[in-house]
Amino acid sequence: MSTMTEKHEPHSEAAEATLAVDGMNCASCVADVEKAAIRVGGVASAQVNLASGRARVHFDAGRTSPDDIARAVTDAGYPSHPHEAGVTRASDHGHDHAHARAANWFRRAMVGLGLWFPVEATHWIVLLFSSGHARHAEAGVGWMIWLALATSTIAIMYIGSAFYRSAWRALRRGTTNMDVLIAMGATVAYGYSLVALIGYLAGAWGTLPDLYFMESTGLLALISLGHWLEDRARNAAGSAIRELMNLAPAVALRLEGSGFGVQGSGNAEPGDASSPFSPEPRTPSPEPSEVPVAQLRVGDLVLVRPGDRVPIDGVVTAGRSSVDESMISGEPLPVTRSPGDLVLGGTFNVDGRLTVRVTKIGSETALAQIVQLVEKAQSSKPPVQKLADRISAVFVPAVLGIALLTGIGWFAYGTANDWDAARTWGMIARAVCSVLIIACPCALGLAVPAALMVSTGHGARHGILVRDIDALQHAEMIDMVVLDKTGTVTQGRPVVAAIVPEEGVAEAELLRLAAGAEQFSEHPVARAIVAAARERVISIPEVQTFTNHPGLGVEATIEGSAIIVGNRDLYAQIFHDTAALPPLPAEAGTAVHVARVGDGRLLGMLLIEDAVKPDSVAAVAELRAMALRTDLLTGDNEATAQAIARLVGIDDVRANVKPAGKAQVIRELRAAGRKVAMVGDGINDAAALAEADLGIAIGSGSDVAKEAGDVVLVGSSLRGVAASIRLSRATMRTIRQNLFFAFVYNVAAIPLAAFGLLNPYVAAAAMALSDVTVIGNALLLRRTKID
Repeated sequence: MSTMTEKHEPHSEAAEATLAVDGMNCASCVADVEKAAIRVGGVASAQVNLASGRARVHFDAGRTSPDDIARAVTDAGYPSHPHEAGVTRASDHGHDHAHARAANWFRRAMVGLGLWFPVEATHWIVLLFSSGHARHAEAGVGWMIWLALATSTIAIMYIGSAFYRSAWRALRRGTTNMDVLIAMGATVAYGYSLVALIGYLAGAWGTLPDLYFMESTGLLALISLGHWLEDRARNAAGSAIRELMNLAPAVALRLEGSGFGVQGSGNAEPGDASSPFSPEPRTPSPEPSEVPVAQLRVGDLVLVRPGDRVPIDGVVTAGRSSVDESMISGEPLPVTRSPGDLVLGGTFNVDGRLTVRVTKIGSETALAQIVQLVEKAQSSKPPVQKLADRISAVFVPAVLGIALLTGIGWFAYGTANDWDAARTWGMIARAVCSVLIIACPCALGLAVPAALMVSTGHGARHGILVRDIDALQHAEMIDMVVLDKTGTVTQGRPVVAAIVPEEGVAEAELLRLAAGAEQFSEHPVARAIVAAARERVISIPEVQTFTNHPGLGVEATIEGSAIIVGNRDLYAQIFHDTAALPPLPAEAGTAVHVARVGDGRLLGMLLIEDAVKPDSVAAVAELRAMALRTDLLTGDNEATAQAIARLVGIDDVRANVKPAGKAQVIRELRAAGRKVAMVGDGINDAAALAEADLGIAIGSGSDVAKEAGDVVLVGSSLRGVAASIRLSRATMRTIRQNLFFAFVYNVAAIPLAAFGLLNPYVAAAAMALSDVTVIGNALLLRRTKID
């Protein structure tokens, strides 16, 4: 992952695209790709992830296109094509290409080891059995020298060809990359040895100088082996997305003659008169036909048998079954699905037979949206990456400079100490080769993106989606969690628990008028009142006028009389006196007052209860165990809020806060020095979520891409809040460890190489090991227990 390069140019049609980029192997390559993309007219910014091989670009769609940008990147030497996130299954070209690339490195590594190790072993056996006469023995065994020359020549031509081609493309573009260092290191070792051997045979040097044929072969073999291990580790790091993408089956059982074949966005909901679900479908044939999921259209009916995975998002029209949604929501227990319920593609149908009408297809399904969010997060750059980016941008040129200074230094040292030419040039070749190899900046470029790939994938498996990668860095600093009440701490499905009419008013009449006034409101309390009236088969009257008072209640004209239904504040606003109101209930319920405006008569009160989620108590206990302060922020009355807080163990309460005032509360807390995480439903709390240091949207259901917040919890469990914070802490700890390994490795190793204390073999092995160490450390995140 690399620096975001920006241009401040006006653009009329802001768009975003993801490119799959091949041929990148170090941080310098990342910088080259970003520069190639940003040079395209209309491109505003580019971010490249080295670990995933993806580039995310923001551009003006009126001036350029993803194909144009991909062409520019390809022309720069990095084959590229537009990538549609979240739609293609894991068996696509990109995944196959990754396996092919790993297999190619494996073949090169095995050939290299076969060319190097037998010769190297023979060399040491000869030295062992010629103790005290090693140099004489080495000079006398001419066949071994020629064997080393032959095997190293083959290695340079076959194994080294990939490095030389990449290095040549970079130099031709006026840039440098890791392969430039490797190619130069192998060339120095091989070229010096060839010249030295020819000079010795021609009589220019009296003694046979140190030859590094085997070193050139060995370093190419070890680096190829390191690339193979690195590619395997990268594939493992990106396995979460492939697992998610493979959840949805490739085929579905479509009931022929049932579909309406509606094209379009698929956003219509069942029951909408304008949707394809209003007409009754034709009677399906008894035998369904197997079709590719890609051929399904909105309105089609599909059969989901017990043991099958649901192929696509839809609404159950017939049947009843338990559905395991843990692979998407992270919640372990299966949920019951019956007619009218939504089911998500990729979930597992446990024990019943379901008929499902398709509501969303392609990139609009919940699974596709989840994959898109994960891929987008993985191609983003957190602030912690900036230092590594700045260093990586100049690393290769700096190493070339250090190598040049190393050669000059050893030449001066050898001359000052009257070394012969063979010894002087031998030390120059050894030290310069080691510097060039040991200083390759692979680990530095992989330190952060590898950790982010594993972290975001691990989170996705547990229903935690990171929308903004900065959230991982912010989350570890959180010291206070502010919780919305309805739908967050509570179920979000309030019900009428009690009807308390005033004297002379019947319960049914009180509920009838309240339901009539509330029937056009979308507030959960309003829906609860209307549902209660319908359950009691009470006829809901028509409304002549309707006014909504956000955060207070509603006012409506029913049968010629103005009726208000709302809280104490609305009653006080209308009548300027609350003396007639009964005291608030002590239990965790919301009091809704009903009054007639014309004569100022209070008709009664409805007590609305919203049950606390089963795991809210445990979730708050987890947060407190992590030394996080918890606050309840709600528009409900003080008594109800306090009762809920006492029930679940929340530290403090801020009640009677209107939706518009929640963001102000968050600002005040941050101004007081708190690092605040806001947890809400992602819709009514959008402003507060955006204002907080970390916004967590909970209970997002199937529309995950439309939720507000830096982190989206796919399931409805509040325990995901603690899990997301634990994940962020583990991720940042791993990132710091990786950066430490990468920086310390180079800082410690380059001086050793420059002073001739590092054999080229060791340099090659250490360079390969550093990459594997960084990615391997990142992979340990998959074992982090976050729930």
